[in-house]
Parts: sequence; C-alpha cells; structure tokens
Amino acid sequence: MLTTQSLALIDREVAKYPAEHKRSAVMGALRIAQTEHRYLSNDMIEFVANYLGIAPMMALEVATFYNMYDLKPVGKHKITVCTNLPCALSGGYTAAHYIKQKLGIGFNETTADGKFTLKEGECMGACGYAPVMLVNNHAMCSHMTPEAIDKKLAELE
Repeated sequence: MLTTQSLALIDREVAKYPAEHKRSAVMGALRIAQTEHRYLSNDMIEFVANYLGIAPMMALEVATFYNMYDLKPVGKHKITVCTNLPCALSGGYTAAHYIKQKLGIGFNETTADGKFTLKEGECMGACGYAPVMLVNNHAMCSHMTPEAIDKKLAELE
C-alpha cells in the first residue's frame, strides 16, 4: 500500500524509539502515509497499524484526534485557517471569509477542480503573527491580509 521510500521513512521513525515502543512512531507513520496518498483511508490506517504491530483502533484514535490527518480526500492544497480566539480577534474569521469568497467554497469543502480544500484549524502556536494559515500541514503563513492571501493562492496555482 506504500512505496518502498515511504516504508523506509516509517522505518526511520520507528528507529527513534526502543523496540518495545514502536507504537510511538504512529504519528510520523500516519503523516508519511498521508503525504503519499493525500488522505488516510481506513485500509491505510489499518496497514500502518499492522506495520507498527499495534491494534488498528490505536492508529485510528490518533488519526481522528489530530486535525492534521485527513480521513477523506482533500484537494491538492489543503488550507487550514486558525480561528482560535487570538487569531479570531486579529482577523482570522475575516481571512477565512475572504478565502471562502475567493475560492467559492466553505470549510470542509474542496474546489470543483480539486486544487484547494479549506479547513478551520485550532491554535497553531503563532498568535503573534495572526491571522495565520497552514498550507498542506507544512507551510505556516502569517499576517494573512487579503493581499497576502492572493499572493499565496497565486503561488499555489
């Protein structure tokens, strides 16, 4: 279900922990699987769990707890906008509304061309740079004014 490259990356994650604590690599393993497939199907979660030698429910609990994991297909670019209180007070909802209008979608929706999915996120630990958004779970974007949002969306096209 995963390429040999992804399995090698998971093996590197597993090697960070004592053999009896392989399950500690579950977050990294799920991230690697999601990077390859863009979301985590039930079969993929079960595959990762079996690869790590843990119960599938343990991997599912992690995948459903953290909002960085996607259990349904998402667009090529997942944009997560922080709407926690500090970001909300500093324009998080305004930024989210602008992105919704710009892309023609709401939270948890994907554009018709499959390029963008918009998500509402919890605190990203960058309150001083609000409003912030995260692109594909990896790139933090700060001070997201309409101009900055336009620039970032153009870069992602």
